[in-house]
Amino acid sequence: MNIKIFGCFFYLGLMFLALVGCKKGAATASLASDAAKRVYVAPGDKDEVYAFLSGGFSGQMSVYGIPSARLFKIIPVFSVFPENGYGYDEETKNMLRTTHGYVPWDDSHHVEASMTDGKQDGRWMFLNANNTPRLARIDLKSFETKEIIEIPNTAGNHASPFATENTEYLMAATRFSVPIPQSSVPIENFSKGDFKGTITMVKVDPKSGRLSIELQILVPGFDYDLSHCGKGKSHDWCFFTSYNTEQAYKMIEVGASKNDKDYILAFNWVRAKQCLDQGKASNFGGEYYRNFLPENQPAVSEKMSGVKMLQPKDCPGVMYYLPTPKSPHGTDVDPTGEYIVGGGKLATVIPVHSFTKLMDVKDKPEHRTKEIMNIPVLKYESTLAGEVNKPCLGPLHTEFDGKGYAYTSCFVSSEVVKWKLGTWEVVQHLPAYYSVGHLSIVGGSSKEPYGKYLIALNKITKDRYLPVGMELPQSAQLYDISGNKAELLSDFPTVGEPHYSQMIPAKMLMDKAAKIYPLEENKHPYAIKNEKDAKVIREGNVVRVLMTQIRSHFKPDTIEVRKGDTVYFHVTNLEQDFDIPHGFAINGAPEMPNLLIMPGQTRTFKWQASKPGIYPFYCTDFCSALHQEMQQYIRVSP
Repeated sequence: MNIKIFGCFFYLGLMFLALVGCKKGAATASLASDAAKRVYVAPGDKDEVYAFLSGGFSGQMSVYGIPSARLFKIIPVFSVFPENGYGYDEETKNMLRTTHGYVPWDDSHHVEASMTDGKQDGRWMFLNANNTPRLARIDLKSFETKEIIEIPNTAGNHASPFATENTEYLMAATRFSVPIPQSSVPIENFSKGDFKGTITMVKVDPKSGRLSIELQILVPGFDYDLSHCGKGKSHDWCFFTSYNTEQAYKMIEVGASKNDKDYILAFNWVRAKQCLDQGKASNFGGEYYRNFLPENQPAVSEKMSGVKMLQPKDCPGVMYYLPTPKSPHGTDVDPTGEYIVGGGKLATVIPVHSFTKLMDVKDKPEHRTKEIMNIPVLKYESTLAGEVNKPCLGPLHTEFDGKGYAYTSCFVSSEVVKWKLGTWEVVQHLPAYYSVGHLSIVGGSSKEPYGKYLIALNKITKDRYLPVGMELPQSAQLYDISGNKAELLSDFPTVGEPHYSQMIPAKMLMDKAAKIYPLEENKHPYAIKNEKDAKVIREGNVVRVLMTQIRSHFKPDTIEVRKGDTVYFHVTNLEQDFDIPHGFAINGAPEMPNLLIMPGQTRTFKWQASKPGIYPFYCTDFCSALHQEMQQYIRVSP
């Protein structure tokens, strides 16, 4: 028999045996008999929970209500959004500025909630950009992106933006190791140590939320995949999975799967800060942009230069490698801060490290096997609390319910396994349809999970929905985990490709959500607050139209410009009533989509008067019984 065919059958046989073995004696989840009743939210009633889902290749963040799974909003973050003009208009265009130029798209994977004392505090959400390394901060009063910071000296910002217990810092790590500083070297030099990674500590201002890069730490050139920071006793530490410790650069799916164990990197960020304060970090190159959107004003884009870089050899005790099987993807810390769970996607166990054991053995030579770039590698058994044996196929990510149980997603066997912390016993298998990635429990990555609901974010949909062409929307599934046995409640389609989610009780946010921009607080340089101030200003070939909107007309309502003029429509929505936005669009505008302008807000539409004629403009958001009459004309003269 052809050896490749034999290998395929052998592997499939192992998968079947493992799947049968791991399900023996464990209960499976079924659809709750009253599922429809439990997800139904009556007209006028509110959901219990907000769910914030990353958008993956959409570059955005979506907001759902749980348990109804109704989509409430798409928050534009790293990608342009024609629906409201984000990334196109003069106010938000600078939010997408990078050292590579204007980048109108990204790949957003992980959502993180701000925390105080390890508990969700409802101030901000953070989101990573994987392709062009960046972090974003979303304000949870306005549900708008307020800041984006670029991360230098890295590539593939995947292991981010994971927060320390009081949101002192967000952590970010390199997925694609590269020469640092960047240079053109032979790719085969990857295995010779010419490629490196970095861990980046992004400081979060406790009052304003403003982001700044405080420190980078140079690390070996592995692929750093995911992270979570400690809680309670492990407050000072963050943990990062790494794969491709083989440093393969061809046929990586084979070359990066040879080692039985890769590593979780245990990083003492408090120690790193001490070394920084002691002057042990050096000045290092690296340009990056920090983009900030002030309240109701144009975005400010700052080009920054240089960072502080720390070498592990100059800061003993800052990092340790914990061997972890095999090609670990997720690393998650339980609510007590004691257990660090690895998700080895090619492993037959779920390994659980003990923080107490780590503290006991980390500086004892007999518990070390070697050093890599002055980072000690500890013995696997020395930090091991236990293993969940034969749980499933392809364990990835773990969340916690706060009642002593953990839930781990299993990509290959398309299921979620529930297991007991401390005894490592699997107590339930929950089918997921299909190929589940991340999980999310309400507050499940915090010190105090709220529990009740779990979402599985599945990668393949297949037969779950009506066919709509060659690709279906990726599916999420909602489970009720409040009882002894979890029950499946519903499937719902998602936006883009969600990788991770944070769920927050609705009562924490709903009463704080902004309803309008107070007109008297509008500090936009071209805002006007009364119709009588509406006017047209000519500055050579630049024309500025200071315009107002209110149900159901514009002022000024007819506009005359000349061919070749660059026209800026600075449009202020004078409404002070909740949920009354106005739109603005011009017939045939080639570079600008619709603007959606909130009550009390000013937005700018830039238009080139390139051809003589009459051009209608109108409100695009149905606002009143006379909405259709909210239209006017621009005349372009030769």
